[in-house]
Amino acid sequence: MTKETKVIELEEVAIRFSGDSGDGMQLTGTLFSDATALVGNDISTFPDYPSEIRAPQGTVGGVSGFQVHFGKTKITTPGDKAHVLVAMNPAAIKANARFLEPSATIIYDADSFTEKNLKKAKFETDDPFTELNLLDYHKLAVPITSMTKEALIDSEMDNKSILRSKNMFALGLVSWIFNRPLEIIEDALKDKFGKSQKVLQSNIDVLHAGFNYGMSMQHTTPQYLVPAADIEKGLYRSISGNYATAWGLIAAAEKAGLELFLGSYPITPATEILQALSERKDLGVKSFQAEDEIAGVCTAIGASYAGDLGVTSTSGPGLALKSEAINLAIMAELPLVVVNVQRGGPSTGLPTKTEQSDLMQAMWGRNGESPMVIIAASTPSDCFEYAFLAAKISLESMTPVMLLTDGFLGNGTQPWKIPTMADMPTITPRIAKDPSKFKAYRRTDETLAREWAFPGMEGFEHRIGGLEKDEVGTVSHVPENHQYMCELRAKKVAKVADMIPDIEIYGHEEGDVLMVGWGGTYGHMVSAARELKKEGKKVGLAHFNYINPLPKNTAEVFSKFKKIIVCELNLGQFAALLRDKVPGFTYHQFNKVQGLPFLIQEIKESVTKLLEE
Repeated sequence: MTKETKVIELEEVAIRFSGDSGDGMQLTGTLFSDATALVGNDISTFPDYPSEIRAPQGTVGGVSGFQVHFGKTKITTPGDKAHVLVAMNPAAIKANARFLEPSATIIYDADSFTEKNLKKAKFETDDPFTELNLLDYHKLAVPITSMTKEALIDSEMDNKSILRSKNMFALGLVSWIFNRPLEIIEDALKDKFGKSQKVLQSNIDVLHAGFNYGMSMQHTTPQYLVPAADIEKGLYRSISGNYATAWGLIAAAEKAGLELFLGSYPITPATEILQALSERKDLGVKSFQAEDEIAGVCTAIGASYAGDLGVTSTSGPGLALKSEAINLAIMAELPLVVVNVQRGGPSTGLPTKTEQSDLMQAMWGRNGESPMVIIAASTPSDCFEYAFLAAKISLESMTPVMLLTDGFLGNGTQPWKIPTMADMPTITPRIAKDPSKFKAYRRTDETLAREWAFPGMEGFEHRIGGLEKDEVGTVSHVPENHQYMCELRAKKVAKVADMIPDIEIYGHEEGDVLMVGWGGTYGHMVSAARELKKEGKKVGLAHFNYINPLPKNTAEVFSKFKKIIVCELNLGQFAALLRDKVPGFTYHQFNKVQGLPFLIQEIKESVTKLLEE
């Protein structure tokens, strides 16, 4: 760093990398995020993919983005709006103009602002910044394409291959501006491209070219310093919600002393769970990529019948296909974990965008009286905890459990403090031990869980299946027995309330408005509650991870506030559930169904409006 360099200290920054889906924005954002986490900042990320596999190049529909929010304080969201936009083409600026903070910095590839690209992005003039009313923003035109070509002029690579590295120029420049060490990024590049020395070296060369460009232009590009966060000491790594889910399931199987089996079919945005578990044969994981969704869940049920921890992962459309087989597991009372990484619907809907619209499907999307335990993760890192707990509840209550995450959590990343197995709760599967007392559907304690016996256990021969049974396991069409068994299965799910913690309130313990949310909206809602509290508003937040059954103290918590507003990324599904399960309260709603997470500001505005009414 030279004496002329101007260094500005900031508490937090949100950067958005954006370009065509082939410009490597996800890799660029991931590498920058990992380097940022390793230097000690708290972070939260939000990858934003186009729904089309390969939308027309240069169009707004083909724009891929990755936002990272980092700082020296606790970071709970990827940021409402970006302080810095790195745009690889005009379409990226058009797609992201509304997501920029006032006076944000826009770093853009000047070489891409051609007449052809402006037309592809449907600009009506040759001045996109005036057209988008961005004149007051700090704009830094950088010849990224031509500088990348110059950096690799002696590489003997073809032009197409050279241009694949231009994202590294942008990464190098931003790394200089925010004082990120290149060594961390280089190590990550070696892991990714180590099999091709030519590709690896080209990326490293362009990375350094971008970094050096920043140094040479320091009179127009100051450096920013974001000090490390004061976080609890321990061993951390950056982790996505999907990987956290996979590892939570592995930990649960180890704690239970069982083998883990995943039967799944690839579906966005859940596929990464299948990929993550398929990588861990060294830990005894058995993964099966089935020919369809139905086969995936059926193999998981078969594995559970045989004594494994059976798991299947999917998203909304796949969950619809799995419903009949899930009913089989409910009727047979077998442990099964169903992971639903929710996305925009209905039908194919918005396959790469986030939503919370599968709650009613999770609750009621099966035939007959088919109660199911439903829990929901709140952050990318706590997907580990709730995957573990889903397995624990399933194995100890002998019933299927559905874990709801979403595209925002599954693809987003956070620092995660790696736990030790000794710190994890015990898991005691309900494996039958005494053949002289065994009956297939006999209940032995207050959990109402039946005992688990599987093929090969001498003396425990029995029948289970989709037809109604009596206690012994004999098919029964006796009317009174069917009602008894239906009520018993419902009571068993309700008994899970004894295993889960009370709901806690963030902010004021009582007051004017209680914000209510569930699942992946936690970060935005807790940030909104924090800001409203600072403004003197008597507001609290009750955020739910346990949906069915609800925590025992839910009604008590609700009674402490004058008004309740339920905020969710659907048209009011949790609010409808609360009206049914916790009657006697008026539930106001704030709903968003745009394939995007909440903004902190819009939650605050909805609560403030309710306060003023």
